[in-house]
Amino acid sequence: MKIITIRNFSGLACRVFAVLAIFMTFSVQKVQAGNFSVQAIEVQPVNGVFAFPESSLQDGKAKHFKYKASPNLWIRFFIVKSLDGKIRAAFDACDVCFSAKKGYVQQSQNMICINCGLKFRTDKINETRGGCNPSPLTRKIQNGQVLVSLNDVMSGARFFQ
Repeated sequence: MKIITIRNFSGLACRVFAVLAIFMTFSVQKVQAGNFSVQAIEVQPVNGVFAFPESSLQDGKAKHFKYKASPNLWIRFFIVKSLDGKIRAAFDACDVCFSAKKGYVQQSQNMICINCGLKFRTDKINETRGGCNPSPLTRKIQNGQVLVSLNDVMSGARFFQ
């Protein structure tokens, strides 16, 4: 029979507290990063503008991006070429489910809200607003580039705080 001394107990207690501290640190980081399951490419603006080659969107697959606006704030958005041939952009969030920080996943010609499961046709992005629709992000096509201003991206910060 092993006798537990104060010295052994305090060493064990320190190890338990250390493990709990590590676990809590990772839990807090997960909450700050959100619950997004779709991978996003980190991007940086050049002279206040994000530029994406229009040719990289020809496959009709939504491309997800993230911008580190501050140490604790990542703003996410996606760009997709819809069935009608237009390039569309939206925040990876909506007015209803944004606090869940789950965003959208593409399924065929629909963007699906990962939180509530509602489907939204890609050809309605930037046209239909409110509710659980992907929140529109202003974009411009110029010289074969899809351009999104940093100011427009920053306007969606409220969805990701």
